[in-house]
Amino acid sequence: MDDIVSVNLGARSYEVCIGTGLLARAEAQIAPLLRRPRVAVVTDETVGPLHLDALRAGLGQIEMVSLTLPAGESTKSWPHFTRTVEWLLEQKVERKDIVIAFGGGVIGDLVGFAASVLRRGVRFVQIPTTLLAQVDSSVGGKTGINSVVGKNLIGAFHQPTRVLADIDLLGTLAPRDFLAGYGEVAKYGLLGSASFFDWLERNGPALAQGDTALRQEAVRRSVQMKADIVERDETEEGDRALLNLGHTFGHALESATGYSDRLLHGEGVSIGCALAFELSQRLGLCAQEAPSRVRAHLRAMGMKTDLSDIAGDLPDADGLVALMAQDKKVLDGKLRFILARGIGQAFVTSEVPADTLKTLLQDALASRA
Repeated sequence: MDDIVSVNLGARSYEVCIGTGLLARAEAQIAPLLRRPRVAVVTDETVGPLHLDALRAGLGQIEMVSLTLPAGESTKSWPHFTRTVEWLLEQKVERKDIVIAFGGGVIGDLVGFAASVLRRGVRFVQIPTTLLAQVDSSVGGKTGINSVVGKNLIGAFHQPTRVLADIDLLGTLAPRDFLAGYGEVAKYGLLGSASFFDWLERNGPALAQGDTALRQEAVRRSVQMKADIVERDETEEGDRALLNLGHTFGHALESATGYSDRLLHGEGVSIGCALAFELSQRLGLCAQEAPSRVRAHLRAMGMKTDLSDIAGDLPDADGLVALMAQDKKVLDGKLRFILARGIGQAFVTSEVPADTLKTLLQDALASRA
């Protein structure tokens, strides 16, 4: 049975449909949105060979044209953005047409951004194929690409018209990719729901092993939490910043590793969440047990939790702070951190002493020796 989560944003409202077999039912989901029976699909070289034929079959009488881009974080760049926009124009995509982003977070962000500027804005549907994209990047309308200066610094808010999260697609993910997405799932419990984190501690291992019902419930609860926050703060003026728990550290680490497979986004978030709770504890905001509990669960799931889990060289503490200073969450020249008073009790602050941050990073780097 499908779960439906509504994202209520007035004229920009839409539904997130979460269930199994959605790809095979794509025509029923998408046809009511169309003025003419035609869609343009953008995917990547990993997803395309696995699922593009199934999507074509699921679209039934809807004509489909497709573009396949290279896989990986480096695709979120000006060259591939330009290629995507020019291809969509070549396909004569009109303002009332639908563009489909069919892939993980990279494709969703890139295609959403392309849709936001094409003819000053065309509609798009997200069909996320990774756990990370299903619980996070496909919902909420953040779109964009990376710059050499930092991650996600170029983009726009552009809400999708519908999101189809097919749980069956998660079965084709490599274990590392699934666990990277789990970093974002755990984040929701850590930032705003101690009961959800309790649930994940009990059910995480079975979920990772492939229990479809548990996977669907984890996606549903994550999406509902994100929808609730986005409804309160669509353009990240306040509460929505909580969704960046772990990201200030994580984005800096992704930049330090060249957005390569040395560190996947969700792995950076996982390490970042552990560091955020460690920083919170050092500032006297939460009990000593909190960061230990965070690390214990993430490690039990087989995830990265420390800088020592990243292969290869990293910048020193000053270098990491400099990378963090390029983050888009900087406000009035001050870094904004998402810290916590306990599991499920995150908050936003700019009041983090520089020496405490530097010492934390120095200690974390020393653990790599």
